[in-house]
Amino acid sequence: MTVTPVVNMSSRVWQHPYVNIFKHTRVEEWKRASRKGDVSSHMDKTLKCSVFRIRGSVPASNFIQFPKSGSQSLGLTGRFFYLLFRPTPGKQFVAHLDIAAEDGQVIRVSFSNTCKEFKSTSTWLQFPFLCSAVHGSVFNCTAHAAKNGLVGPAPEHVRWVCLCMDLRSVLSSYLNRHYSHLKAIKLCANMSVKNVMTSDLLLQPGVDYSAVKHGAIVLGEGCAPMPREMSFPVPKGTSWHHVYDYIRFPSDGQKMPFDSIQKSETAEVTMSPDRPESGSLSKPVQDRVSLIPQTTTPRLPSRKTATLLTSALPELTNLTSVGVWENKVCVDDGGVHVFVHRDHDRATSSMADSLQEEVFRAPVSRPISLPPTKATKQKKLYPDPILHLSRIIGFGGGTMKGAVWSQLGDEVVYPCHAVIVSLKISSGQQRFFTGHTDKVSALALSGDCTLLASVQVNTHTLLRLWDYESGRCLALVATCMHTINTLSFSQSGGILCGVGKNSHKKTMIVVWDTEGVNKTGLVSVLAKAHTDVDIQALQITCCNQTHMVSCGISNVRLWRLRGGSLRSCPLSLGQFQNLEFTDLALQHTHLPEPSEEHTLFVSSKSGHILEVDYVTMAIKNVRRLLPSQQSHVHHREKQTFSTGPGIAVNSISVCDAFCATGSEDGFLRLWTLDFSAVFLEAEHEGPVCHTSISDDGLKVLATTSTGNLGYLDISSRGYSTLMRSHTDTVLGFSVDGIRQQLTTASSDGTIRVWDLHTMQQLYDFVSEDTPSSVAFHPSLPMFCCGSSAGRIRVFDIPTASLLAQHQQHSECVVGCVFSPDGERLFSAGADGTLALYNSAHQELPFIRVLSNILVRGTECAPDALAVSGDSSRLAFVGPTEYTVTIMDARSLDELLRVDVSIMDVESTSLDSALKVCFSTPSSGHILISTSANRILYVNTHTGRLQKQVCDVHKQCCLSLVVSDDSHYLLTAGQNTLKVWDYSMTLDINSQVFIGHSEHIKQLRFTPDQTAVVSVGDAIFLWDFLGHTQNSPTVRVSPPKSADIGPIADRASSSNGIPCASVPFPSLDVSSIKRMEHQALKFSTLCDELRQNPSPEPVLSPTPSHATFLRVTSKVAQGDSSLSTNNMISNGDTGRPDCYKHFVPRCNTSRVEQGIASPPPGEEGLKLKAVIGYNGNGRDNLVWNPHTGLFVYSSGCICVVENLHTGSQRHWLHHTEEISTLAVTHDAQMVASASSGGTSKKSLICIWNVQDGSRRNSMSYHKGAVQSLAFSRDDRYFLSVGDYHEQEVALWSGSSFELLCHITAPTAVHEALFSPMNCNLLSCVGTCGLLFCQINTRGHQTELQVQSMSVPDDVGETELTSLCYSSDGLLFTGTSHGQVCVWECSSRRCFMSWEADEGEIGVMLCSGDRLMCGSNSKCLRLWSVTAVQSLRSKTTERAQDSSGVILEQELQLDGAVVSAVFDDVMEMGIVGTSSGTLWYINWTENSSIRLITGHKSKVNGVQFSPDESRFATCGQDGSVRIWAAPSNELLVQFQVLNQSCECVCWSPAGIEDTGVRVSAGYSDGTVRIFNLTSSEMELKLHPHPTSTVCAVQYSCYGLVLLSAGQDGMISVSNPFTGSTVRVFRDHRGSPITMVQCNKKQYKEFGLQGDELWLAASNDRRVSVWAADWKKGECDLLDWLTFPGPAPPEDEESLPPTLAAFSPTERGILVYSSYGVDKEVNFYCLIKKQVLRSISLTEWAQCLSLSSKGRLLSIGSKGRVVKLVHSSSGRFQDFPPHSDCVHLCSFSPSGQQLLTAAHNEIFLWSVHSL
Repeated sequence: MTVTPVVNMSSRVWQHPYVNIFKHTRVEEWKRASRKGDVSSHMDKTLKCSVFRIRGSVPASNFIQFPKSGSQSLGLTGRFFYLLFRPTPGKQFVAHLDIAAEDGQVIRVSFSNTCKEFKSTSTWLQFPFLCSAVHGSVFNCTAHAAKNGLVGPAPEHVRWVCLCMDLRSVLSSYLNRHYSHLKAIKLCANMSVKNVMTSDLLLQPGVDYSAVKHGAIVLGEGCAPMPREMSFPVPKGTSWHHVYDYIRFPSDGQKMPFDSIQKSETAEVTMSPDRPESGSLSKPVQDRVSLIPQTTTPRLPSRKTATLLTSALPELTNLTSVGVWENKVCVDDGGVHVFVHRDHDRATSSMADSLQEEVFRAPVSRPISLPPTKATKQKKLYPDPILHLSRIIGFGGGTMKGAVWSQLGDEVVYPCHAVIVSLKISSGQQRFFTGHTDKVSALALSGDCTLLASVQVNTHTLLRLWDYESGRCLALVATCMHTINTLSFSQSGGILCGVGKNSHKKTMIVVWDTEGVNKTGLVSVLAKAHTDVDIQALQITCCNQTHMVSCGISNVRLWRLRGGSLRSCPLSLGQFQNLEFTDLALQHTHLPEPSEEHTLFVSSKSGHILEVDYVTMAIKNVRRLLPSQQSHVHHREKQTFSTGPGIAVNSISVCDAFCATGSEDGFLRLWTLDFSAVFLEAEHEGPVCHTSISDDGLKVLATTSTGNLGYLDISSRGYSTLMRSHTDTVLGFSVDGIRQQLTTASSDGTIRVWDLHTMQQLYDFVSEDTPSSVAFHPSLPMFCCGSSAGRIRVFDIPTASLLAQHQQHSECVVGCVFSPDGERLFSAGADGTLALYNSAHQELPFIRVLSNILVRGTECAPDALAVSGDSSRLAFVGPTEYTVTIMDARSLDELLRVDVSIMDVESTSLDSALKVCFSTPSSGHILISTSANRILYVNTHTGRLQKQVCDVHKQCCLSLVVSDDSHYLLTAGQNTLKVWDYSMTLDINSQVFIGHSEHIKQLRFTPDQTAVVSVGDAIFLWDFLGHTQNSPTVRVSPPKSADIGPIADRASSSNGIPCASVPFPSLDVSSIKRMEHQALKFSTLCDELRQNPSPEPVLSPTPSHATFLRVTSKVAQGDSSLSTNNMISNGDTGRPDCYKHFVPRCNTSRVEQGIASPPPGEEGLKLKAVIGYNGNGRDNLVWNPHTGLFVYSSGCICVVENLHTGSQRHWLHHTEEISTLAVTHDAQMVASASSGGTSKKSLICIWNVQDGSRRNSMSYHKGAVQSLAFSRDDRYFLSVGDYHEQEVALWSGSSFELLCHITAPTAVHEALFSPMNCNLLSCVGTCGLLFCQINTRGHQTELQVQSMSVPDDVGETELTSLCYSSDGLLFTGTSHGQVCVWECSSRRCFMSWEADEGEIGVMLCSGDRLMCGSNSKCLRLWSVTAVQSLRSKTTERAQDSSGVILEQELQLDGAVVSAVFDDVMEMGIVGTSSGTLWYINWTENSSIRLITGHKSKVNGVQFSPDESRFATCGQDGSVRIWAAPSNELLVQFQVLNQSCECVCWSPAGIEDTGVRVSAGYSDGTVRIFNLTSSEMELKLHPHPTSTVCAVQYSCYGLVLLSAGQDGMISVSNPFTGSTVRVFRDHRGSPITMVQCNKKQYKEFGLQGDELWLAASNDRRVSVWAADWKKGECDLLDWLTFPGPAPPEDEESLPPTLAAFSPTERGILVYSSYGVDKEVNFYCLIKKQVLRSISLTEWAQCLSLSSKGRLLSIGSKGRVVKLVHSSSGRFQDFPPHSDCVHLCSFSPSGQQLLTAAHNEIFLWSVHSL
């Protein structure tokens, strides 16, 4: 019986203002509260106090409960419930609140991060709790970007949470009940709890009580600051909300989900006088608030104020008003960008005039532009700014040691020449601190991460102080020193100390007071000191900011600041006084008197580490680090004091747990604090010069002298490279717009290839001579490089190999460039030579070499040559510096010579040319930069000067380039770059941008014109915003029906093509999901079809993961006849960027040689069924509704299935993946095609449908076959090759002899015969549309081809699919979702409309209905009645034409790759890329799944004990249960973003409620699914740090064994989820197999009723005897099989396989990598190998049958081998198209499952 207390007024009084429940119940005594399970008290480092920690795998068994008994009640009436807790990282928790309503009903409110959705009943509410992480972490960024899937285990860096739950609102909002009191609380694992509280006040965390008391902060009614005993400690210099999370539920006024508990985006409550929270303020408060902006508004500066330099690179920001100035301030400031920001405005102040001044004032944080002197508004270049610095690839410059962690460890701050970069390690996003004019030599970040200090290399070194969060410069200080190499902040940021050299090269130390720089901008000098000792490192101590320690050559000193002077005390070094000390680090503790416990570690070049008590200035220990001594394979020790060369330590860092050292040998080592052993190390390419440990001690930063920056993650033991950089000047670069790669050449002797998006280095080519210039091929993955020795080298990127090398120059190569069409390569030498090469050949032979044609010298490098955009002209400076020569690019014949020296008749000196570049061919200009700092616009045809620009830069222009649209001009001069208006018609024609510290060597637009790249000291990537200025777009909602006629009149193109949006159907389609699809941008790579044949280049294959631009032929509409003889090959143009084009799945396996196929009728295995459909194929589906023929491909098999009975026949002859199918119109023959692998030609097979015999086989195409088609009368047969060769072959439809073939100009996607004329066919592809006419002359047949391009008004797109209508119209689909309609007789496109959001890959037409399928997963049915009426009309169409209507639409599970429908387009079968075949019925608007399979690799197959079902699992995270007789999918369990690695069935005979399937996943979890309820029953996490690679029930189902890739084997209870036992014997090697078997234990002399084994990849097998009822498990045998040394490619090694023999007692079958390829039979009783069976290939999988002594073995040669274990007789079965990696016999031995990648075959087993 529950006793409910009566809540009266007296009970409310004692509970005001709050009730501390822990104190109220005296929780530490456990008399009024109870605990169960793993509940303990521990000291939390963040809160610095004792908290309760609740742990356990089962939350219901580990909890704290208030009150102790369920019959009692807390009786707490406070409206707000406060819980101060922290979820355990990587775990899940549950909390329950029992709340009483006024009617006496008790409601349980639960919240947990295990709940995926909100659930409720009349007495129960369950809320999901969404954990948040540290701002900027991977989890936090993912959570903000995702819409679903946020619920789950707490992230690694989860923070302490103050949860405020409004109990009254919860009951009122969700159950319409009135709140009475809180009855009970139950907090379950896994979490840490500080306190629990109730109150009627809304308590605000982070609000200072004293500030509220004195009126500095005004809180609203009913609000109060959080009591001290309930508050979290806030570190100095940070805010509460920056360290902790505050969650209020339900959220008040926030746009947060109502059914989940999570942190609001605006959870921080800001309460300040100028921004009051409450809207009802008193009049005095309102007056006081209103005065604040008036008193803080900055005054106007006087007219005498000097022009201020910008402190930051300009950003795309709106100008805001300051004082009485206008909103936008335009000033003729020479183009230097100066901006005003409303936030943080402050009055201006100038620096002290004298360097002897002790007080310095900071300039304004945002420099202010002065108002214009003229009232007229000047025209300037827009947008302003037009460039935005996006990324910098580089590190170092002035120093390689200046890299530090931010306070939270999520950002790294480092210098890159004159720019300071803050890099967020989770996303790679960069922030920039700009303002330095020379290289940064040192930087420091304050302990609270508020101030950043930096100095630059200069004669008069300038110190800058920055606000780290905002990036604004607070102060600019003259330091009176010539160089500064060390900076150190105190912990609070109030003291800054710097060490450098004065003008007399004497060491100097300066201490500045930076306490008030954030508010006043004042920085004062506290003390200066000069010393004769060397100082390499200096650090301010944490316990006392007036104490410093330093070290250098032969000295370690303690410094003290007192009375405005610095005093030092040396450490007595004794015998170590001659050492060169390099770095120091302080170890700190958190004791009340930490100064007594601080320890100083000092490193040296000789390897000595001094441990110093710096309070007593005495040496406690001296250790010497020596190179490693290998004493054990898993244990590495260091000799710490001995003779011999030591480890030269350059840097040292210390935390509470370990010490990190960076040494000259390139190693970052982590040591125990006593330096007895190294527990983690990372090797670098060069000496490690700096290390830094993050505040949380989980990451160690390292920099090297070779320009690398990275960090070691201690928890994951992984190393991440953050930045690589050149160590010397970058001389030149080139951009590959197709693959988004950048290649650079540097004076450091390397050529590097970078990824433009991630900034990561992809390749590094080291040259024996210095590279001087580079150039990418415009379409192929290769680049050319010129060197200082005059060599030209061409590299192939995918293979990282040298394709060609030439030396036509005797001196340095000053320029190399490919023509835009990619056919020619030009190179220029400093000796004046010019060379032309044929880049269409792999060897790139030179065609012509001219001597003394260019100006001599290297001043024009690296872009001495310029090629026009149409590849017709070549320009350069020469033969003298006063002339510019223009040549024909094909023949090198001189066309024009321009004398620059005579163009300025008023000049008294001769002007010389420096650089040249072409503008677009339409403008007809060549631009020449001259030594007189001018740019000349010269006509390329006449050589006349048309325009000139003077005073381009302060000095000469070093590089210039014009945008593709001739709207903008880029120039570079010294370390600045400018963007100009090309026409020079504005008042202010340019904008200036800074950032480089050295001369800019080269400047270019990226090929897509969206970015600018500049190189010199580093690689700068700028976002170009000039092309974003588009006119406004007016969106018009389409009507439900429309008329094509009026639309064509209003919005037709120049050639009469209507381009309006197509109306949608009048029926309601709002419920149909439409996938968003963004069209890919592309550029034209060639302007016309090449008419001259050229040899086909033989280059390395392009990687399949690359993204390519489409190559579109711009042939004008009209007659463009091309016959068989003049169609030429462009070679491998790269895989077209459209999904329609077939690309074979990556397959590294090879067909095994010498296969022993069984004679007919004696097969031991017969293929019974193939599970799945190949969604990677294209048009690989055949269905005839009249005959019932149904054929589809799976792997290399053609599956012929009876749709009524489900039975299958299989056509076997292909050995590679089948790409496409075709059927004759009488449905008597089917054609199938597959590629021939890497060494063979493709294979086309012709099959007789009636008997399944193979009638013909043809091999012609070199690559894969893209399309097959039969003519309407089956007289002709057509095959189309893929993008590797672009061949179209015409065959005889009766004899299948090759009649003729042509080579298309670009890749062809599909070909189809006309239904009206058997001699007409059409092809669509990258170049557009090809109309082909078959001409027969005697015995000769040829194809006459007419090429038609896509109409201009359709846009830049390519044709991807086509179909004919019955009346001779041709419909083509495009990559951007349009449908174009062509009239075949006139070869004209007379109509187009937008039919889909994605690329249209499949089209079918019947009557007036058109079906389109696309990669947006949509299948749409259109009514095209209006098309015929427009066919014969002119552009002035009638007004009564009927409209094009979308009749129906279906959303499928993947991109549509194949489709077949009946003659009336009512029903059909559609295949998708997800491996599914759907039956579609448009009349019933229904879809039924016919065939389904795994899309990705299958990881597990197994029969159920009763063989009525079998289970499969795959990399897509799915577990699928199939019915064995029908092979139909019964149920599928899907886990997102995880790979399911293994699966097993529960054994038969378990007394329970149903059959279960257990599966192991890549996140280390094991999930148990109940097939009776079709739900997940239990989730275990036995392997938190490893992938589960094997799972198996014990023979009687009492335990579940799971094994991980780390070699750990866990024994779990499958009913409770608890871990029973863990075996670590195989630790370090992945487990490949776990098997259990019932055995008579007496014969082995051990207790137990079953045996189980585990095999690991190190060729070891352990056998165990177990009695799980008694909890006993003993090792029976440990087998280690010998083997030779593994090859370098260890991934090619076969797995270790082991299994108990089901037919031979005590026999274990084993196979792995060894001396011979064999299967061994080991006797557990005799302890020896009884026999072996030799194999021809390494075994990849193994299964033993329970009858007939049969073994099934899968190999990498795609063969399933059936072996008799006694006689050794075997048979080979090769139907798979990939490595057979899985095989499993059924329990009865009558069936066999095999798998190769995603192919699953079911076999019936017969005897051998």
